[in-house]
Amino acid sequence: MSAPITPLDPPLSVAGLFAGIGGVERGLAAAGMRTELLCEIWPAAQAVLRQHFPEVELHDDISTLKSLPPVDVVTAGFPCTDLSQAGRTAGIHGAASGLVKHLFELLEKASPTWVVVENVRNMLALDRGQAMNYLVEEFERLDYCWAYRLVDSRFTGVPQRRQRVILVASKKGANYKDPRQVLFADEAFEWDPTQYHQDAYGFYWTEGNTGLGWAQDALPTLKGGSGLGIPSSPALWIPNAPVGRAIVTPTIEDAEALQGFPRGWTEAAQQHGRAGNRWKLVGNAVTVGVARWVGRRLVDPGEPLDVPELLLPTGSRWPTAAWGDGQHRWAVDIGLWPERHPYQHLLDVVAADGVSPLSYRATTGFYNRLLKSRLRYDEAFAIALKSHSEHMAPIAA
Repeated sequence: MSAPITPLDPPLSVAGLFAGIGGVERGLAAAGMRTELLCEIWPAAQAVLRQHFPEVELHDDISTLKSLPPVDVVTAGFPCTDLSQAGRTAGIHGAASGLVKHLFELLEKASPTWVVVENVRNMLALDRGQAMNYLVEEFERLDYCWAYRLVDSRFTGVPQRRQRVILVASKKGANYKDPRQVLFADEAFEWDPTQYHQDAYGFYWTEGNTGLGWAQDALPTLKGGSGLGIPSSPALWIPNAPVGRAIVTPTIEDAEALQGFPRGWTEAAQQHGRAGNRWKLVGNAVTVGVARWVGRRLVDPGEPLDVPELLLPTGSRWPTAAWGDGQHRWAVDIGLWPERHPYQHLLDVVAADGVSPLSYRATTGFYNRLLKSRLRYDEAFAIALKSHSEHMAPIAA
């Protein structure tokens, strides 16, 4: 659990770049901050932002944003399309993820106290970590100290196993703050496995033969879709449910709740394109509770924990947590759970009587790939898939 947040007077001000549906800004607002600028190019996301942040200036394209207002915090959850395993993996200089260069162009002329960047775990490994190397080199070029930490959204209590890199940087000088006081001041531990219920399991049905996304009493990472346009919303196996109700898909409202948003948060997006856009918006979002934890520590920095550190030679593999001061870089031995909030069990969030059966096509495709794979899996799960496929066949005909 986290300590209560004591709001600052005046509150810290925020400019949110690549704002999406405002997950970062909603979390920071819960920590007592005030958003003054949002920048987001997708009309569907803009509609959501206008509904929930009606008083905030909204700019539509970071490439045409000339300058930042004099804010305390700049956030940038830049596109993961070229970095994620579900995307194109073109790397940090791909057409989408490469837009982060505009963040550094804007920082050339701005002096926020804090910069907060968020993205997928895969950027630590893709192309031998070139994405992370680019980010820290740019921060070091601009005379910032930085720290990052991989965290799992489940620490906030949501039943979604979602691992994301949070990077915090602060420019050296009169307003310098140590980013380690934000990211390395808290450490908890994952729930004991016996705390997780065995009445529901989340899995992916579009991962092919090489990767089965699987989670007990949780969903694997919600995604907006792969670079090939394949829908990637996960499914659930409810072992004790009758055939036809044992293999199901969550609703978009369930997905919003699994990201820490109120149900219906993205309804405004429906006026812009197909309904599937809501899945993409939610899948691309930052979990609200993660942003709230970061915000709490931006408002009230703590003392960095006394944890082991190891000097990182140039070209080393990026660890799950590290920091640097422009001269040296250190790996930090700290876990993915900075806090541990009361856990919401999966079937307390996803109502079993409100979900839809997984389609015949999706079930059959997943089942066939599972049989062809070399993956280890619960035989009861395979039987449930087969039974569900047979049950859905007449409906699909």
